Amino acid sequence: MSKPEEFQRYSRTSGFTEGGSGKAHGVAEDGNVQVPQGETFEQKLARIKRELDAVPTLPGVYLWKDKHGQVIYVGKAKQLRARMRQYVNFQDERAKIPLLVEQICTFEYIVVGNEHESLVLEKNLINQHAPWFNADFKDDKSYPFIAITKGDVFPAIKYTREKHRADTRYFGPYTDSRAARRMVDIARRVVPLCSSSCADWRSLKRKLEKDPLACLATDARPCFDAHVGLGPGACCGRVTPEQYAANVSRIERFLSGNHREFVEELSQEMQEAAAELDFERAGRIKARIDTINGLCDKQHAVSSRNLDADVIGFFREETIAGAHVLMVREGRIINSNEFVLNRGNDVPDQDLLHMFLLRYYDATTSIPHEVIVRFMPEDAEAMEQWLTGKLASAHGAKVRFTVPERGEKADLVSMAEQNAKHTLMRYKVRTNYEDKRINDALLQLESALALDAPPMRIECFDISTNHGTYTVASMVVFTNGRPDKGQYRRFKIKAQLDEANDFLSMQEVMSRRYCAERMADERFGKKPDLIILDGGLPQLNAVMQQFDSMGIHDIALCGLAKRDEELFVPWQDTGPVVLPGGSASLYLVKQVRDEAHRFAIEFHRQLRGKGMTTSILDEVEGLGPVRKKALLKHFKSFKRLKAASLQDILDAKVVPVQVANELYTVLQQYNEQTRNELVVGGEGDS
Repeated sequence: MSKPEEFQRYSRTSGFTEGGSGKAHGVAEDGNVQVPQGETFEQKLARIKRELDAVPTLPGVYLWKDKHGQVIYVGKAKQLRARMRQYVNFQDERAKIPLLVEQICTFEYIVVGNEHESLVLEKNLINQHAPWFNADFKDDKSYPFIAITKGDVFPAIKYTREKHRADTRYFGPYTDSRAARRMVDIARRVVPLCSSSCADWRSLKRKLEKDPLACLATDARPCFDAHVGLGPGACCGRVTPEQYAANVSRIERFLSGNHREFVEELSQEMQEAAAELDFERAGRIKARIDTINGLCDKQHAVSSRNLDADVIGFFREETIAGAHVLMVREGRIINSNEFVLNRGNDVPDQDLLHMFLLRYYDATTSIPHEVIVRFMPEDAEAMEQWLTGKLASAHGAKVRFTVPERGEKADLVSMAEQNAKHTLMRYKVRTNYEDKRINDALLQLESALALDAPPMRIECFDISTNHGTYTVASMVVFTNGRPDKGQYRRFKIKAQLDEANDFLSMQEVMSRRYCAERMADERFGKKPDLIILDGGLPQLNAVMQQFDSMGIHDIALCGLAKRDEELFVPWQDTGPVVLPGGSASLYLVKQVRDEAHRFAIEFHRQLRGKGMTTSILDEVEGLGPVRKKALLKHFKSFKRLKAASLQDILDAKVVPVQVANELYTVLQQYNEQTRNELVVGGEGDS
């Protein structure tokens, strides 16, 4: 495998194979993985653990590979052996680890000198291999940049999506192509500069390659851009290379967002032109200043200080995330970039931030002095060192990460997160993402649960109780992967329970829902393709017993364990079905479960509230049904009644003074009891 040039020197001192790298046993010279025939998963883990004993305890980068020799994950570590052992020992709690370990077959590692170098190498290897398990941009498209061809005598400005070249400086990325093109036009109005699309500039470039003195010619006809003031007239000898270089420097400052210094420089030049009575030149300069000031007026001022920062915000769902970057220069938002990432809640915050920072700042040359984020990167010191190197400030300025808790910087992070949410929503609408995810989820469930067809109708049940009182059950229905609220049903458990018993409650619900009468009732819809029970193996066994007694054997069942999101199925005794972390199927199953839980708790609290209201008012002597109704009508709700003062109750003129005093005393006792329950541990819903 090829290694970046800057890491070759470590191969001479590492003591390992060439390039400071090492390979696991079982890898042929041609890169193919030699896997022992009939190797089980346990045998594979044991083999990899043995091979890890030879991995050094030095900083470096590791590459996990599958059985085909493809790199599926790239990571860095301060201590290679310890970090890689965390995977195979399942000490890493990230959701993707079980699926990753299942697919890995071998590995490779590269030893470097320090954490900063491992960060740079990790970035290069991710760009080279594009591993599936590393977070990446969802659309993986090339974003537009504004570029200046620094390698030419007369550098030109251009709008481009090309791969970055060493002799070109890039500004961006711009996720809005129209904004990038508009910025090119504005920049050329501010400082006349040749365009790479100009035929006369390309002709001049070819002449200069043959004859370096061709720039001195003044007999050439000026191009169209020179006529209208967008070009400096390099093609006809109006500007020297030195003067042109000054223009390039100015436009670089402008594109970097350093407008204030630039305006001051132009203002001084305008005053000098006016002092020399060159009012025509002074007028042109004033027009450029007005263009910059007009642009600044449109830019949103967010800071009273001279803030130079990138503000990064994320909004995540289960399988996807939106990212938004606010580029703040001189206290104003000069640009904003939005991205969609192919990972969401299935990866930790640190992983998502780390991969985004690598991808984003690898592409852009606009490096701020400060990066404002919601939480500090795990490798903040190495990141700051890398970005400081890219900034290459002549004054020795360093890049730092900031995690604000309050103030205007915290408000900026919230703004970025809000914009990230809208970024994700727009992407989902534009790409029809929800429909694609639902289709993938149904197909994945069909395969994982060995169903005859995709489960187009899913029914999910949950029990909610308070130590056996007010026990209720919910039934939610998902049709074609979406909530079908018209089919939702709720049940009051009729069995007399001394304590919570989810198994008996679940059996009662099944007997009522799937009896012949209900199955024939059109209001309950058709037979489901899949039943999901909120609970693990015990709930599943209880329902299977009930179905056996009812003679039902043609409905697929599964129990969803709450802790590890495992699916227990009746036809598999080797263990639960584990859906891949971050998969569309897992997202759908959790969505169904959470909706059933919400619906059950909502009904439980409603019943309990009504019951408590009735029982409390029953304790008041002299308060009959008529007076109860009148009191609740006057105060609009029981919540307002229990918060009322004695005078409020008397002013209602519904009950006599003696009854009012008794009612007020009972309500105060109830309020005190409620407060004590909340302090001890809450409501006890399950």
